[in-house]
Amino acid sequence: MKRPTRTEIRGARAAAGFLLPFLALFLLCFIAPIGYALYESVLRTERTGALGLGGETREVWAGFSNYAHALEDDRFTTGFGRVLLFGAVQIPLMIAFATALALLLEAASARWVGFFRTAFFLPYGVPGVIASILWGFLYVPGISPLVELADAAGWEVDFLGRSAVLWSIANIVTWQFTGYNMLVLIAQLKAVPGELYEAARIDGASVWQVARHIKLPLIRPALVLTTVFSLIGTLQLFAEPKVLKPLSNSIDSGYTPNLAAYNEAFTSNNQHIAAAEAVLLALVACVLSFGFLRLVGQRGRDGEDR
Repeated sequence: MKRPTRTEIRGARAAAGFLLPFLALFLLCFIAPIGYALYESVLRTERTGALGLGGETREVWAGFSNYAHALEDDRFTTGFGRVLLFGAVQIPLMIAFATALALLLEAASARWVGFFRTAFFLPYGVPGVIASILWGFLYVPGISPLVELADAAGWEVDFLGRSAVLWSIANIVTWQFTGYNMLVLIAQLKAVPGELYEAARIDGASVWQVARHIKLPLIRPALVLTTVFSLIGTLQLFAEPKVLKPLSNSIDSGYTPNLAAYNEAFTSNNQHIAAAEAVLLALVACVLSFGFLRLVGQRGRDGEDR
């Protein structure tokens, strides 16, 4: 067996030196929190003494009782159904808007591209809490110019009512993240060789045909990436309903799974159940994300076979 040379040893050490900081941060900021959440989710706190005021002892093992309690909570399971409905409607619309904006800004006849690209991206720079407060002013009757205009037109609009508040939240999320997804798609479009567009134009292809048969197939990886990120973000929905909750009676403490886990941990002081709910949320996000990637990959292979 050939012994490694000094150059190879130095190269391996240099590679390890570059990797170690990343691995340390990965373990500290990703693996360790997941492990701690798993640990907390299988424990139970018992209070002793009269009315449970004599102190507390933590049992080593509680099995899957916290998970069973989370799944038996109607608010938590209903929150899952709510965010899945939210994602089924909001994600396709947002990706469609982002794709349309990217194609328009990358069209040969587009003008003021830099200005519009920056303008569409700016909402992403607004934190979710601030965006929710800003839109909250536009949703609350009495101070909202949108509600006043609707009333003047004879329409009864209640943006924070039970039937509309979910879509009011969807509007905030779409406004905030469409520009970000647009930039991801534009970056993919810029990686497409210009010779393909030129050849298509020489062959007589219209702008629509170039977009449909060349641009859209070639940005498919970026479309998949933005959809997966949007799916994960939908399951993590928290800031918008949390901020709008004081403004609407239709948003309860378990409106989304993330909000339910937060309230279990910091309002009801049930950190073990909250940990179980967080683990369940992570599992659902993993299953849906990898399931979507598998489905897209299978369709891609089927298309190549045809």
